[in-house]
Amino acid sequence: MAINILMPALSPTMTEGKLAKWVKKEGEEIKSGDVIAEIETDKATMEVEAVDEGFLAKILVPEGTEGVAVNSVIGVITAEKGETVEGPAPMPAPAAKADAPKEEPKAASPAPATTAPTAPGERIFASPLAKRIAKQSGIDLSTIKGSGPNGRIVKADVEGKPATAPKAEAAPAPAAAPAAKAPAPVITAPHKKIPNSTMRKVIAKRLAESKQNVPHFYLTVDIELDKLLTLRGELNGKSPKDGPGAFKLSVNDLVIKACGVALARHPAVNASWTDEAIIQYDEVDISVAVAIPDGLITPIVKGADKLGLAGISNAMKDLASRAKAGKLKPEEFQGGGFSISNLGMYGIKDFCAIINPPQAAILAVGAGEKRAVVKGDEIKIATVMSVTLSTDHRVVDGALGAEFLQTLKALIEEPLSLML
Repeated sequence: MAINILMPALSPTMTEGKLAKWVKKEGEEIKSGDVIAEIETDKATMEVEAVDEGFLAKILVPEGTEGVAVNSVIGVITAEKGETVEGPAPMPAPAAKADAPKEEPKAASPAPATTAPTAPGERIFASPLAKRIAKQSGIDLSTIKGSGPNGRIVKADVEGKPATAPKAEAAPAPAAAPAAKAPAPVITAPHKKIPNSTMRKVIAKRLAESKQNVPHFYLTVDIELDKLLTLRGELNGKSPKDGPGAFKLSVNDLVIKACGVALARHPAVNASWTDEAIIQYDEVDISVAVAIPDGLITPIVKGADKLGLAGISNAMKDLASRAKAGKLKPEEFQGGGFSISNLGMYGIKDFCAIINPPQAAILAVGAGEKRAVVKGDEIKIATVMSVTLSTDHRVVDGALGAEFLQTLKALIEEPLSLML
């Protein structure tokens, strides 16, 4: 029996990807859990694990192919070695089995207790195998409550579920006339062409859409760092040199913690816009921009308001290391309700970051530097850092953004409160 290997959707925004590499070759045996290929997504290069056992009978999409559509057939597995296949196996129709007796339509029955409808606009996290089974069986994944990590829908959640009644769809709106493309610039100077990776294309598309469609609003405040730097030095001095309890706090770790506490006090900033409602997140999960060779990725520090400083520091070191190696799991960089982008280590004084949709705010952190500040009637020297909050003005008004920055400033300038 032939089993199709489908191009997986490894992120909610992924519609196509690059089949970077086949780890298994035609004729090789495959066991469940084996890495069979590497897929370059809009975020990173991800390993694809086999969910079926057998032999890789045929590779239909060669490695290096770009623009491979999600759920297209990229290879075929057979149960017996040497079994000949000419192409993909027929895809089963999602309708009920042929031998099932036809029944008169019935009124929809209440959903079982194990299901929970997904709100409009909410992301659905499911394993590639669960998506495949759901598609073949006509199951609407938004009605399934996942039992996997972080509510991810897995194979066991969809097996044996009845097909979902199809939803009535609104008539499609008339197609708009395609916008005229700007003419390609004529480049006559000596140059070389560097092909855009899948990640770079998606970054360009999403940031352009964000800047065009999200009404950005900017607020900047200066924050004194001297007490925070003193506390950081004292805490690092108390850390063991090595071992499980060792840590080395950075300024960014303390900023993450301060943002986590500030978001817990101002939950309306920890939110997203939809046409139906503003989505306010229950957990304070902060995305932190990390530079990688092809662009950037935003691993998530989960529960940043509740984690201790050492926990945040060690989590960030682990996430950043695996991000640069392309080893993050999808749930480790998908989601989050707020972002931080720190260019202070490059000596950048201040900048305005572009919002990472669907989030409503991102904090741009500049370098700490010695500046003259007025205290009372005297001019003194202090270490000062400028931060700029970019907000989606549909969600975060000016006053709300200012209140959030006031809280953040107070937490960083009196950092002992972060220890409470």
